[in-house]
Amino acid sequence: MQRSQTSKTPKQPLQVHHKHQTDLSAWQKGGRIDPEKSVQNHQSPNDQKNGSKQDSLEQALSFFEKVQDRVSLKKDHALQKHLTTVESIALQRGLPPEGFAILLNVALSGKFADTLNTHLLKSLVPASVIPENSVVSSVSWLCVGKCSGNVQLLFLKWLITMFDFIDHKEQIYALYGFFFSFLQDEKMCPYVCHLLYLLTRKENVKPFRIRRLLDLQAKMGMQSHLQALLSLYKIFCPELVTITLPGKVKTYFKNSEGPWKAAINAVRQRNKQNSPVPRLLFLGTVQLRSRKRKWNTQLIIPANSTNKNDLEEDREKNHVDLYRMNESFPVEQLQTFPQLLQNIHRLEFPSQMGSVLTNPLLLHYMNCIKDESVFLRLYYWMSQVLQEECTWCVADNYQHEEEFKDFLETVYKTECFLQEGFSSCEEFLYRSLPLWDGFSCRSQFLRLVSWIPLNSFSEMKSHLYDPLAQLFFTSSLYFKCSVLESLKELLCNWLNWHVIHLNSESGFQVHSLNTTLSGLVNTVAELVHFVGWISTVALRLENNTTFLLYFILDFYETVCDMYLGYNLPLLIMPPAGIFYPALLSMDSVSLNQLCYIMYRYRTNLVAAKENELSKQKILQFKFSRQTYQEYNQYVIAMVGCLWTSSVFQKDVHPRGLRMDDELLKKTAVQEFKTSFNIVYHPALMGYAIHFLQQAWPDDTTFNFSLIKGKKWNWYLEYLYAQGLKGLKVFIESSINRVSQASHSKAGSVKV
Repeated sequence: MQRSQTSKTPKQPLQVHHKHQTDLSAWQKGGRIDPEKSVQNHQSPNDQKNGSKQDSLEQALSFFEKVQDRVSLKKDHALQKHLTTVESIALQRGLPPEGFAILLNVALSGKFADTLNTHLLKSLVPASVIPENSVVSSVSWLCVGKCSGNVQLLFLKWLITMFDFIDHKEQIYALYGFFFSFLQDEKMCPYVCHLLYLLTRKENVKPFRIRRLLDLQAKMGMQSHLQALLSLYKIFCPELVTITLPGKVKTYFKNSEGPWKAAINAVRQRNKQNSPVPRLLFLGTVQLRSRKRKWNTQLIIPANSTNKNDLEEDREKNHVDLYRMNESFPVEQLQTFPQLLQNIHRLEFPSQMGSVLTNPLLLHYMNCIKDESVFLRLYYWMSQVLQEECTWCVADNYQHEEEFKDFLETVYKTECFLQEGFSSCEEFLYRSLPLWDGFSCRSQFLRLVSWIPLNSFSEMKSHLYDPLAQLFFTSSLYFKCSVLESLKELLCNWLNWHVIHLNSESGFQVHSLNTTLSGLVNTVAELVHFVGWISTVALRLENNTTFLLYFILDFYETVCDMYLGYNLPLLIMPPAGIFYPALLSMDSVSLNQLCYIMYRYRTNLVAAKENELSKQKILQFKFSRQTYQEYNQYVIAMVGCLWTSSVFQKDVHPRGLRMDDELLKKTAVQEFKTSFNIVYHPALMGYAIHFLQQAWPDDTTFNFSLIKGKKWNWYLEYLYAQGLKGLKVFIESSINRVSQASHSKAGSVKV
């Protein structure tokens, strides 16, 4: 870079230098030049007032452009007037692209005192985009030392905050070495590191720069901003950065956008509400609700709004072949999947990683190419946004809850697409869960819980299970069901992860989470035990409501099939506090669910026993005798309850239904032994009544004793025809009915 040339950039007149930038007239009407008809057809009734503002802004910009000598703000009333005009319009509507070159030139040239320069820099809020040329021209003023250190620092903060709004960045990338030279300034170093972090590409990583960063670290100590840049360098060139760096840092950089955050948000809200021009004309994006890093837009690079004809014209004009093997492929040109396949080896991601969240092509790239630099950038960006925008962690953010919901929803959809959770989301959940009220962004928050990566139980117990249990027990029935659904999805994601890694070449020897098979088994077991515990307590609190029981049994439908369905050598029976309420439920859906679950437990246990007996220990794990014993106790209880009418005599579970006859007689129930078989069971009695009405339409006494012998078998077929498939597979697998004779014998049980 030649400093002498850049420092003498000529002043630019008020004209459009890029065909996609807005002129003042288009800005005044809240739209873009292209399409002109669209803007003209949507003129505001306040055109006269807006025209006055346009004239005032033109006069103010013309005044600042012509200033030659140092002027005092207190003594010059014209200066005060034009400064007020710029500030008010910037905060109300944002400034047009043409104004940035003029105002940046004035603020950094040293013509005014620091107070006025600070006011100008804080007023630089864009209505659409910021021209790259104006930024490059302003950077040249840093070479001549005309402005103070405080103004330079504020300019860097502005540049970091507005990085997404710059229309092109190729010339700014070329200034990498210039910005790197400012690292020696201890006060500016954190913000220079932040800017370099956004600009760094692999070709920027050089040995002399690494040595410089290491020297600074030795001088200043372990600073997070230096660690961030070194971590990025190490990912690009691990052979050059040999030192050990911390794996995760909660916050790499200080927040730089304080003076402009509220202004940007206010401009966007006013533009969205007041202007009749379609929203896609604002800021060159499809959506406007973002107030920070445009995480809910399709891409943060403004060139994305360029139409195909314009792109072709640009290529012909500049004679650039975007498909040359030696050049990187700009992400704003990525439109189709074939383009991704052709250029996947030279794709260059945007500097602000939040733009990839809603772009399926870039997400495909992340899935295919495990580029650690991409994930590191995304980790930093997402950690920063989640920390600063959380509506229940930051008091002033409650008014933006809907935007934060949209962001969390976008993150969740991205995790579903990638089939893995983000570590930054995990840290956010652990950090914010103790402060969460269980209401704000409930659906989005619990969905993110379902993608928490595998961790040791001790970590999850203190960070997830304990605070979640406190909310669970004190919240509504609907919240309890939502938590159970989220934990079921979490279990399924862990099991799917296990299947994928089990089938991979690396197996369980080495992988990103450093989780062994035994560690996975222990972590999953603790999750199942945790759900069993909170479910047992919840059933007591909610009086065994059927709605809650459905979600609990839905969780155990996954648990009962972990061995055969997911190749995980683990089976855990539900606690008695869940099993018996389901067995005695008055709802046929719950009873049918339980029957199916017990059938799948039997299938998995039989397969495990056969593998053990044949010495085919594929996973080299054995189920404990306690698991088989508990299953057998439950089966005895179910058969005695539904089939043999002997549950009160033969149930051997410590918390089962076994009772003395003397105690049962005190209940005054005449046929207490048959109270829960398939005819008299409260969940099935309605079916029995309907069956009697069809079999004996003239009998109005509802004599249930008629259902025996062949009628018993008919009744069973009737139940199966009503959709009780779980009951069917349980009876066929767990009750010995080998022949028709055995059917009759079983049907002759006293009812």
